[in-house]
Amino acid sequence: MSGANGARVVAIARSWVGTPYRHQTATRSAGTDCLGLLRGIWRTLYGAEPEAVPAYSMDWSEPQGQKLLWDAARRHLIEKDLTSEAAGDVLLFRMRRSSVAKHLGIAGEIGGRATFIHAYSGHAVLESPLSSPWRRRIVARFEFPKEVG
Repeated sequence: MSGANGARVVAIARSWVGTPYRHQTATRSAGTDCLGLLRGIWRTLYGAEPEAVPAYSMDWSEPQGQKLLWDAARRHLIEKDLTSEAAGDVLLFRMRRSSVAKHLGIAGEIGGRATFIHAYSGHAVLESPLSSPWRRRIVARFEFPKEVG
């Protein structure tokens, strides 16, 4: 991987497992959503977050069709080919075929027993199997940069 060390990203993500789901929050052990998990990993890797995160709804501007999460990922992460899998990759999911991409996860294990670490409504941060239904929802794959300016 050309970006940040994937094993370190996975270790940081796993340290958030068990953190309760809380919309618009990003505090390990206290509460987070899927974006908050990514923000927490970023802070551990680089310090300050790259930009202020405005308030956002749980639908992520789906009615307007805006790709806010995808655009933000492109501003700060390194986009990869979908087939170039590595532990520590940031996975962007579309939950329904016609919806905007609005869920994030971190690739944990790759290969035959692939997993990803994520937070979603009604659950704490957990490591889930990257099963076929989840894999079909991946629309983009990113990696953290080696360093930030």
